[in-house]
Amino acid sequence: MPPSPRLQAPLARSTLIKMGARIAVVITLSTIFSYLHMHQTLRTESLAQLEQHVTERGQREEAIFLLAEDNHTVFKKALEERLQSFQKEDVSARFDSLFVRMSDGAIRNRPDVFDGTKMPGVLVPRGVTVDMDLRRRLLAAYDVLLQYGPAFHTRFTNTFITFPDGVIGVYWPERPTWCQDADPLFSATTMEYFQTSRPENNTRRQTAWSGVYKEDVSDKWMATATTPLDMEGRHAASISHDVLLEELMARTTSDHLPEAYNVIFREDGRPIAHPDMNLEDASKSISEERTKHLGTIVERAKKHRPEQRVVELSEYGEYLGVTRLRGPNWFFATVLPESAMSRPALHAARYVMLLGLLSLLLELVIVAWVLTQQITRPLLAFTQATDRVAAGDFQVGLNTERGDELGQLARAFRQMADRVQQREEELRQANEGLEQRVEERTRELKDVHQQLVKTARQAGMAEIATNVLHNVGNVLNSVYTSAQVAKERVTGMRLEHVGRVANMLQERQPDLATFLAQDERGRHLMPFLSKLGQNLLDDRQEIVSLLNDVGRYTEHIGDIVKVQQNYARTPRVHEPVLLSDLVEDALRINAAGLTRHQVTVERHLASLPHVLTDKHKTLMILVNLVSNAKYAMDDVPVSERRLVLKLERTPDERVRIEIHDNGMGIAPEMLTRIFQYGFTTREEGHGFGLHSSALAAQELGGTLHVHSEGPGRGATFTLEMPYLPAQESK
Repeated sequence: MPPSPRLQAPLARSTLIKMGARIAVVITLSTIFSYLHMHQTLRTESLAQLEQHVTERGQREEAIFLLAEDNHTVFKKALEERLQSFQKEDVSARFDSLFVRMSDGAIRNRPDVFDGTKMPGVLVPRGVTVDMDLRRRLLAAYDVLLQYGPAFHTRFTNTFITFPDGVIGVYWPERPTWCQDADPLFSATTMEYFQTSRPENNTRRQTAWSGVYKEDVSDKWMATATTPLDMEGRHAASISHDVLLEELMARTTSDHLPEAYNVIFREDGRPIAHPDMNLEDASKSISEERTKHLGTIVERAKKHRPEQRVVELSEYGEYLGVTRLRGPNWFFATVLPESAMSRPALHAARYVMLLGLLSLLLELVIVAWVLTQQITRPLLAFTQATDRVAAGDFQVGLNTERGDELGQLARAFRQMADRVQQREEELRQANEGLEQRVEERTRELKDVHQQLVKTARQAGMAEIATNVLHNVGNVLNSVYTSAQVAKERVTGMRLEHVGRVANMLQERQPDLATFLAQDERGRHLMPFLSKLGQNLLDDRQEIVSLLNDVGRYTEHIGDIVKVQQNYARTPRVHEPVLLSDLVEDALRINAAGLTRHQVTVERHLASLPHVLTDKHKTLMILVNLVSNAKYAMDDVPVSERRLVLKLERTPDERVRIEIHDNGMGIAPEMLTRIFQYGFTTREEGHGFGLHSSALAAQELGGTLHVHSEGPGRGATFTLEMPYLPAQESK
C-alpha cells in the first residue's frame, strides 16, 4: 500500500492558526468592549459636564439682565414715591432754575448750571405743553435719576425715563450732551423700547426687552430693558437701561468647553452670538449651511422641556445643551460634537488592540515551539505506524512508555493492531458462508413481496368498489324518486275520461251536430276536450322531464363507474361545462331529500363562462357535499335549516364553490380526520363519500377543504379548481 500523502495542513500549523484566530477574536472583542465602555463613560461624563456648563453659564450670563430688572423695581418704587410727594407742591421756581426753553423751541437743561457727566439731561420736544403736572413729573424723574443714576452706572451704560408725551430724562455720563444735541422734534415714544411698555403691547406690565441693536454713537451692540410705571390706572412713565452686549458676545464665542462652541439666539431664531459672527456685521457673516444648522438648533431648543437641559441632534452627530436666560428670555446653547467623546475612546481602543496583537505574536511563537516538540514528532511516528498496518504489517513499534495522552494512544494503537489482525482472520472465515445465506434471504424476500402486492391489489379493489357503491347509491336515490314521481303522474292521468267521451259521441253519432249545438252536455263537451288535451300534454311533458332526469342520472351512474377505472385507462378528456349548471344538477339529484328534510336553499352563483373540467367528477363531488350537508341539519329546527351555495372566481385564477350548512358542525379535533377513508360521524354512514371527493378534487388539479367554528356552528366545504376558460384553451 502506498505511504500516506504529504499533509496539506499539518496539525501544528492548523492549531496555531485556530488558536491565533480565537485569540484575535478575543482581542477584537476586548477592543470593541473597551471602546464601547470608554465611549459610554466619556459620553456620560461629557453630557453631565455639558449640562453643568449650560446651567452655570446661564446663571452667569443672565445675572446682568436680572440685575437690570431688580434695579427697575427699586427705581420704579422711588419714582412713584417722588411723583406722589410732588402732587400738591409748586415746583415752578425750581423747574425754571434747572431748565430753559432754547431757541429751537425745545426745553433742555440750563447750559450755565448743567454738567452732563454728573447730572441727568432733560429734553422736552418742541410742541409739548408744559403745565404744572409735566413740571412735577420731570423734576421727580430728574431727582430719582440724580439719586440712582451714578449707582446704576457701575454696571449699566445709562438710565433714562420716558413719559408718554415724549419727554425724556437721561443719565448718561459718556454722552453728557445727548439732550443738548438731540433734534427738538425728537420723540422717544416712537422707539421700540417705549412701544414694548405701552399697555396694549405689555398687558402684564412687566419688564420688556428690546431687540439687539448697534448704538449709532458708541458703535456698540446693546439691548434696552424697559419697565412701565402705571399710576391711577394709566401709563405714567417708562424706566429704561441700555445693556452693553460686547462682553457677553465675546465671552460666548471664546469661553466654551473643549471642541464645543456656544450660541445665543432669540425666540424668533435670530442669532445674538455665534462663532461665525463678528461684531462688525452680524447679519452677513453666517454661511447658508450654518444658518440651516442654527435653524435646527433653534427648533430643538424651543421643543425641549425645561427640565431637559441636554438634547441630541442625531442628524448632525451633536449634543445640544440648552438653557434660557431670564430677563430677555433668550436661549443660551452649547453644541458638543459626538467626535469629542468618540475620539478619545477610539485612541484608547487602539492602544488595547496594539498590546493585544503584541501579546498574540509572543504567545504564538511559544506555542509553535511546544507543539513541534510534544505533538508533531510523536504524531509523525503514528502516521508511519498506520502505513505499516495498512500494508499488512501489524508489528509496529511505538513509544508506549509515555505517561501522557500520546502514550495512552500508542498503547491503544498497539492493541488495535492486534485485534485487527485477529478480526481479519475471523472475517475470512465468515465470508465463506455469507453468499449462501444472502441467496436464501433473497428468495424469502421475493415471496413476501409477491404476497404484499396481491394483498395491496385486493385492498385497492375493495376501496374502489366501496367508492363506486357509495356514489352510485346517492344517484340511485334520485333515480328512484324520479321514477316514483313519474309513476304517480301516469297513475293520475284521467285517461278514462277519453273513453267516456268516445262512448258518448258513439251514441250521438246520428244527431251529433244537434247534440253538440243544443244539448246541455254537448255544449260543454268541446271545452272539456280542450282542457283534457292540455292536461294530458302537461302530464306528458312532466313525465318526459322526469324520464330525462332518470336518463341523466343513469348516465352519471355509468360515469361514476368509469371514473373509478382511471387507474387502468387513459385519463378522461376535460370538456366545456357551465359550473352553475353542475351546481343545479347536484341540487336536482338531491332535490327529493332536500324537500323531505325541508331544507331552504340559497344560491349565490356568479355568471362564469364555460370552463374545461371533468364534468362527472365535479358533479360527483357536489352531489356528495350537498347530501352530507342535508344530513348534517337533522338536529336543526325545520324552520332554520339553510343550505347556501356560492360560486365565484378568485383573484389567483381559480374557481371556488362553497357549500355551507348551519347544521351540527365539526369539532376541531375532527377537522384533520374528516377526509380519511372510512371516517364518518353518522351511524348509517360509511366514510367513503368525502374521501373519494377529496381524491377526485386532487385529480382535477384542485383542493377540497372544510372549515367549522365548532359543534353546533355549521360547516363550510370549499372546492377550488383551476380556472380554464374553454375559449382560451382552443
